[in-house]
Amino acid sequence: MGKVEGGMKCVKYLLFVFNFIFWLMGSLVLAVGLWLRFDPETVSLLSGDKAPDTFFIGVYILIGAGSLVMLVGFFGCCGAVRESQCLLGSFFACLLIIFGAEVAAGVFGFLNKDKIIEDVQNFYTTTYNENSNGTLIVSYQKVLNCCGTLASPCPDTEPNIKDCETGIKDFFNNKLYIIGYVGIGIAGVMIIGMIFSMVLCCAIRNSREVI
Repeated sequence: MGKVEGGMKCVKYLLFVFNFIFWLMGSLVLAVGLWLRFDPETVSLLSGDKAPDTFFIGVYILIGAGSLVMLVGFFGCCGAVRESQCLLGSFFACLLIIFGAEVAAGVFGFLNKDKIIEDVQNFYTTTYNENSNGTLIVSYQKVLNCCGTLASPCPDTEPNIKDCETGIKDFFNNKLYIIGYVGIGIAGVMIIGMIFSMVLCCAIRNSREVI
């Protein structure tokens, strides 16, 4: 079996280091996804029977992507160390699939951002109109530091207390930006990984042809 030498050997170890970092990033994505899913504040806002689940759909995609990235990073490390064209080819294909999924998830999140916020606002308004002193309403007001709605603001509130519809918009915009930034970071790293894996695959093939 031919072994890569010279500059390509450097690429091999760079790819191994990259895949280890990639595995760590997958762990980070998984951790962020689990945090968003089980964050007490977020869960308390979406715990009602009729609460919209669109936000959690994006979070589940993030958790799945993080788990898959960890798995792919592990196989990429093995492929780089063993100089296996099969493993590296599979690694490249998986990166391509994950990259496509990341783009699709990003487009889904971008197109549905306003709908997610609107659904939660409508859920809050409906619940508030049914019982303005209910446990869920109190939870919203405590977590978001808000009170009432645009149409029915709370009387005698402090100047810095906003209505809960504005609070919901600010809260979920911040959460969705976290998902977006993580997705963009992963996509950039994956492009580098695909380039490294292609270069190393070509080097391994050429070294075997020489032998």
